[in-house]
Amino acid sequence: MTDRRVPDGAPTTHPSTSRRRLLRGGAAAGVGALTAWAGPGGSAHAAGPRPATRTAHIVARRTGPYEVLALLDAHGTFPGRRQHWFPDAAEADWARAERLDPAAFGPDDTWELDFRCYAVRRPGGRVTLVDTGIGPVGSPASPWAPVPGHLPAVLGHAGIERDDVDTVVLTHLHEDHYGWTVDATGAPVFPNARHVVQRTEITALAAGDSALAYVIEPLRRAGLLHGIDGRVRVQGGPGGPSLTAVPTPGHTAGHQSVLVEGGRERVVITGDVLVHAVQLVAPSVAYGLESDQATARRTRRRLLDDARARGDLLAPAHLNRPFLRP
Repeated sequence: MTDRRVPDGAPTTHPSTSRRRLLRGGAAAGVGALTAWAGPGGSAHAAGPRPATRTAHIVARRTGPYEVLALLDAHGTFPGRRQHWFPDAAEADWARAERLDPAAFGPDDTWELDFRCYAVRRPGGRVTLVDTGIGPVGSPASPWAPVPGHLPAVLGHAGIERDDVDTVVLTHLHEDHYGWTVDATGAPVFPNARHVVQRTEITALAAGDSALAYVIEPLRRAGLLHGIDGRVRVQGGPGGPSLTAVPTPGHTAGHQSVLVEGGRERVVITGDVLVHAVQLVAPSVAYGLESDQATARRTRRRLLDDARARGDLLAPAHLNRPFLRP
């Protein structure tokens, strides 16, 4: 695309390969920030550690019969400086973003972010999980993300057993969103769950993408991979409470968000449509690791315009606020 921008020095190979190289390079350059993630016993923490408590890791909202739970898998400092990843952002954009999400602004132009998954609990206790976080040490996100994540323990704090999860929606196949999908042996962590992914997302993967070996093939072998095309209701029925997978491409080719409609208020679990508050206050600001920045821009504007018109509550993956108004 003629208007696509990436940070200076970015390689021109396949997007998934470029992304891994950029993040690993940023991690090497920012070794001090990465060291701050490692707490006692190798656990992942921010520079200011968050205690492993229910309050710190779980925030709940209700819409109709659904309980939407924001589950904090990890928190850390992203490799490199924030202006490097959002080169279009102006000083006024940063100032507005800092008022909205001050915790995202670390020292020396660094970007502090949460790595968050969401669970939607239905009456009777059955659960749809949206994304599975960064995973354990050794997961594909390990070279740059604050592994190990806390998701298994956080699910336990929320009273969710792995057999309660009957659906896993993966918003996209970046390594910080699928890390707890399988265990160290490659066995699915949620063996009773169909795993919903846009087919476009799967077919866009390059031959060497870690998502193929780590997630797609194990799920296929287990009969748990559920490819979909376009907008699909994954729970509920017409005219009543429902969860719907909605294509929101741009960050990746087959990126999807999840629309939770339970009552008068809708919740939109956005995935990576916006990864920093600067994209909420200035939707035209591109992120350097979006696969198609022009499409991502259009998707972001459309989602935010619709959410504002309807009064939706947004549930983002990486902002330090788990629920917010657009």
